[in-house]
Order: sequence, then C-alpha cells, then structure tokens
Amino acid sequence: MSQRIPNQSLTLSFGRPDASECACRLEKEVRAYALLDQLGIAYQRVDHPAAQTIHDCEDVDLLLGIPICKNLFLTNSQKTRFYLLLIPGEKKFRTAVLSKQIGSSRLSFGGPEDMERLLDITPGSVSVLGLMNDKDHQVQLLIDRDAVENREFFACHPCINTSSVKFLTTDLMEKFLPFVGHEPIFVDL
Repeated sequence: MSQRIPNQSLTLSFGRPDASECACRLEKEVRAYALLDQLGIAYQRVDHPAAQTIHDCEDVDLLLGIPICKNLFLTNSQKTRFYLLLIPGEKKFRTAVLSKQIGSSRLSFGGPEDMERLLDITPGSVSVLGLMNDKDHQVQLLIDRDAVENREFFACHPCINTSSVKFLTTDLMEKFLPFVGHEPIFVDL
C-alpha cells in the first residue's frame, strides 16, 4: 500500500495574506478574511491551484490535517427555494433522502447565476462563508450532522477555490452563523 505524499509547494499560513498579496485577490475573498478577523476567528490558510472538486483538495486536506467540507448549492424545481448543504467530502449526496427530510421535492443543483446573485460565489468556490453575502436570507443552510459533530475543526474555501481555511467548528456555529443570521437545519444523510 502506497502512502500519498502531499504537494510540497503548498504552505500553511496563519491568518490573512499580507496587504500586498490582498491587492491581487478578489474582493470577495478579502471580505471573507476581514469578516473572520472581525469576529475574532483564528484561522489557518492554504493557497493552492484552483480546486473544482473534493478530489482536487486532497493535498490541501493533508496539509490542513482535516478534509474540506463539501458545500452544495441546491434549489427546488420551481427555483423559488435555495439551499446550501454542508456535507463531509467523503459522503455521498442522495437527493431523495434530503428532500424527504426538508419537505422539498425534486431538488437539483442551483445554477451559477443564482449562486452568484445570492452568495457572490461561482461554481467550484461554493462555501458556507458565502452566506455573508446573503443579506436577504434567501438561502437556507442545511448541515449534515456528520460535517460538524465531533469535529474540532472545519475547513472550507473563503469564497474562492484557490485558497482554503481551517478554523474551529465552534467558531462556525457560535460566531459566524449567528453573525450572518443563518440558522441551520440539521439533516442526516
């Protein structure tokens, strides 16, 4: 059995990039760091090549010491209700199981235009941190219990898929979510 060796060019940093680096980053990423700092949430950060899928995050997971959470942007068939689902990366998503638990039939992936309009994020960069941009609370947060229970740390993208951050799960639940005003619905998938 072979052991996976992480990409040696990745570096673990503490906190936001310095001012000169922030000037080269998208404003939504810099806003994510600013909000984490404002809320007193300490975080570690890894900059990396664009990661479109959970598989693309394997080297980042090794460096962070935890897997990045899968974030799925979903909608009902009428496109009148939108959901952000946090689920462990290794877990399979089963639409029928989730639909039954939340009482919404025919869930599908939300389109990029709705994702950008509601969360100011693009496909491949979906993140719970995007809820900071949902000022009208049009997106319902759904959390698979396994994504947060008995997990000391939580990892996600800061609204862009070329960086990932790791912080305490309690900071997600007790600082970030209350601040952005998104009460999660817990599901078991």
